[in-house]
Amino acid sequence: MPSSPPVIGFVAPSGSGKTTLIEQVITHLVAAGLRVATIKHGHHPADPDIPGKDTHRFRQAGAHTVLFACPERWFMIQDLHQQPEPTLTEQVARLHGHDIILVEGYKEEEHPKIVLLRRAASDHNLHRTLKQVIAVATDDPESLAELPVLPLNDPGAVAEFIRSWIPARLEELP
Repeated sequence: MPSSPPVIGFVAPSGSGKTTLIEQVITHLVAAGLRVATIKHGHHPADPDIPGKDTHRFRQAGAHTVLFACPERWFMIQDLHQQPEPTLTEQVARLHGHDIILVEGYKEEEHPKIVLLRRAASDHNLHRTLKQVIAVATDDPESLAELPVLPLNDPGAVAEFIRSWIPARLEELP
């Protein structure tokens, strides 16, 4: 069985720009030839299905799992029906064939993380309270010394850090 790709999480308080930075970093990584997967953890119920479409109708009829496939893409929706949410490890195990997995959320999980610190709106000690923080992306670099500091407003630099981090991470895998 192939090993899972390396995982890097992006962690910050809500409204700090995680999604925007990840979106921009993905663009740079893909332009460099990497296959990128993402996992977004939400705290509120969400439904990506569209009411009235066949897949939604199947779910409304009681199907626990609906898989849709077409020449351009496929997706699967599985309702949990009181089962526990899949762990990050279980989700990562499903994402073979990628060079890197970027995760938004799951700040308490055991995976390498980049913490976003904004001068105006951040918990400036977040990077000290979490496990496996490998870098800090910030607009206030003078406030940090113990970790690699990345320019928060330069997604190309963040992407380059990730690209340089991947080979070292692959050497650590079994």
